[in-house]
Amino acid sequence: MSDGYLWGQMTWPEIRAAAEQGRVALLPVGVVEQHGYHLPTRVDTFLAESICMRAAAEMPDRAIVVPPVVHGFVPHHMDFPGTITVRGPVFIDYVVDVCKSIVSHGFDRILILNGHGGNTSVLDIAAKVVTLDTGAFCAFLSHWELEPVKRVVAELRESPPAGGMLHADEYETSVYLAFDPDGVQMDKAVKEYEVPESRYFWMDMFGGGDRITAARFIQPWSSFTESGVAGDPTVATREKGERFVAAAVEGLVELVDEMRERPIRKAVDRHGRQDSRIVGDDSRVGPW
Repeated sequence: MSDGYLWGQMTWPEIRAAAEQGRVALLPVGVVEQHGYHLPTRVDTFLAESICMRAAAEMPDRAIVVPPVVHGFVPHHMDFPGTITVRGPVFIDYVVDVCKSIVSHGFDRILILNGHGGNTSVLDIAAKVVTLDTGAFCAFLSHWELEPVKRVVAELRESPPAGGMLHADEYETSVYLAFDPDGVQMDKAVKEYEVPESRYFWMDMFGGGDRITAARFIQPWSSFTESGVAGDPTVATREKGERFVAAAVEGLVELVDEMRERPIRKAVDRHGRQDSRIVGDDSRVGPW
């Protein structure tokens, strides 16, 4: 039996009906990569999909969860066994093709929920390409960027800013504990920080405290962590995770409803020519 909001469990007439209802298509995106000694390699994909499913269960008439994009851009973790990476241009093309398939079935609003920090740059491009190529509205963000999550993390975090919450850390471990406590080997969790004394060069999912916005950069993960952890998973708890998940669901429901209400603004040719063409549309002949 279909739950009515999980694309992979629905028949094609049910999916057609979901499109006719104007539902937002939620596309979870992650990677397969190492997550320290204590977490499995599926973390990023599993958390993004689980949050989407939990949120969609609260609004089954307004959202539909597409099967996740499992593999992503993660060359910086390839020094650790278990990581699988996809080249940036290939990944962009793949996500664009998935989203264009969704649009072709009648969905005009897609929200990509990202679970891996390394995907952000390429997903930004992919979402823009989908919007500009199809006329549908495609947006993306990472689940830790949802406003209710930021508020709850600021209240509960014990890890220091500017590097205390980055990878296989207090946040990710707590959220995983909320969904699958048996999948976490907490006795193997270790603390490793990457909190440089720098005004510009630091990485943290939730900010740098009194530091200004960081410069964007990457470095091989193996160059600064032996375990693969960047943060302190030893202070993670299931109780924190349940608070984080509830906040993520709250924010995602709010965002879906905003997307449904947001008008899709169409392009207007401002050239003033009688016979202009749209760049990239070879079916129309323009004046040049």
